Amino acid sequence: MKGEWVMPGSKYFLPLASSCAGGCHGSGHDTRDGGLKIIYNDKLTVCSSLRIFFLYMSMVLPYNKKNKRKSFLTEGKNVLQMEELRSLFAGVFHGGLLQVVFSGPRGEFDGRDVVKVKVRPVELKDGLHFQFELFTKTQAFHENLDAEQAAMRACELGTKFKQAQIATVGEEYSVLVSKKGKVSIRKKRREMPAAGRGEAKMAGTQAAFGREPGGGDDKAENARGQEEALPMVGATAHDKRKNYILQEGRPVPFLVDLGVMTKDGMIVRPKFDKFRQINRFLEFVEDVLPRLERERELTILDFGCGKSYLTFAMYYYLHELKGYDIRMIGLDLKKDVIARCNRLAEKYGYHKLMFLTGNIAEYEGVGEVDMVVTLHACDTATDYALAKAVGWNAGVILSVPCCQHELNRQIRGGVLSPIMDYGILKERFAALLTDGLRAKYLESMGYETQVLEFIDMEHTPKNILLRAVKSRKMNTAKVKRCGEEIRACEEFLGARPTLGKLFKGERGE
Repeated sequence: MKGEWVMPGSKYFLPLASSCAGGCHGSGHDTRDGGLKIIYNDKLTVCSSLRIFFLYMSMVLPYNKKNKRKSFLTEGKNVLQMEELRSLFAGVFHGGLLQVVFSGPRGEFDGRDVVKVKVRPVELKDGLHFQFELFTKTQAFHENLDAEQAAMRACELGTKFKQAQIATVGEEYSVLVSKKGKVSIRKKRREMPAAGRGEAKMAGTQAAFGREPGGGDDKAENARGQEEALPMVGATAHDKRKNYILQEGRPVPFLVDLGVMTKDGMIVRPKFDKFRQINRFLEFVEDVLPRLERERELTILDFGCGKSYLTFAMYYYLHELKGYDIRMIGLDLKKDVIARCNRLAEKYGYHKLMFLTGNIAEYEGVGEVDMVVTLHACDTATDYALAKAVGWNAGVILSVPCCQHELNRQIRGGVLSPIMDYGILKERFAALLTDGLRAKYLESMGYETQVLEFIDMEHTPKNILLRAVKSRKMNTAKVKRCGEEIRACEEFLGARPTLGKLFKGERGE
């Protein structure tokens, strides 16, 4: 074992790197190739590994000190598990890593309230690095580290977050870390399309992930120009045959700058899912074209636009490809992201595309709109966006909800206790109930509403899209029936969703 390593909070030992010869006291294990000096109760012991040390101590601790022996062995087991986690990170960062996601924070990290961390490989001019993207509630911060630094950083994050999901070329790992430091690692084989296995093994972590705009610090912004995108390889035959709205081989400026395409129009392999997502979203837009007027300027709002992949895609598709006269506004809380998007819009000459910093619930910048888009607005932010859209008499609403927590805190069990008594089932039920009620509320306000699959579940669990189109003629009987169904459902489950309260205010109730 190289370098110094001290187990935080240990009462019993202090492992130090050593190349001393000798063996474990009484164990007979030779350590001339390198060993561990371990100070325990002011006595020096030399072992060839931590595992041998804990095995040794389990034998030599007096049996009449039962509690102390048990505590020591429990702590020793946790240390070995942390060592296993350290070995896992050291291995994946030296070959085959696709992505790591840390979630479930235990307090602050680096002086920030970080809620999630994503790690991905990036190819810089000086070689392969790993980009750590730290998310707070309002910002994202980036840093690029080499393999050694990245492995150390990941180990540090492992003690600050409850879980980590690791994806490599061949395997997927699920890591859980308890408050007491107990580590659980589950591994499963990662199934890949047959056509892509050979290329994926060859590409591994050498595939570059083009950085998304809107990073949180200058270092990440400067690194943007150093990253090199590689052509997409290993797509399935189905992907290649599909006739996408934005086609491979035809460069689209904003997709090049956002790292999805190369300058010759090839898809960057790690961004292929994003490419599919953009095209899938444009298909939903294409379906509602008959409801959009051509004779006048159309106003479109995108609430929670974030890094604006889909905002740019909509503007490009409707204005550049279809010839609609549109004014489009993207709204988000992240000032640095908004500044970046405005620079790109100016660069492309998109004079009627603008981005503003603001809160969905408080925005009052327009009187009426033709289309409202809200993608992954967290929890009740989706409700405020939907209420705003209805208040503005929007002809079309496209919404992909996210993080539906509100009803999970409200709904009660009763006859549904087989679901409500189990956290993960209750959470999923609450999410489906939230979106079902949203769809029904939109129908009660005179919209024809569909609940559609946005992206396959294998790509993202946030795969439900609500598409609502304003009815040309109000069906009063249907509106009344929807209202009765909503009230019955809410009373049965004890649910009081924000959208219902907002619509009551809209109707003056």
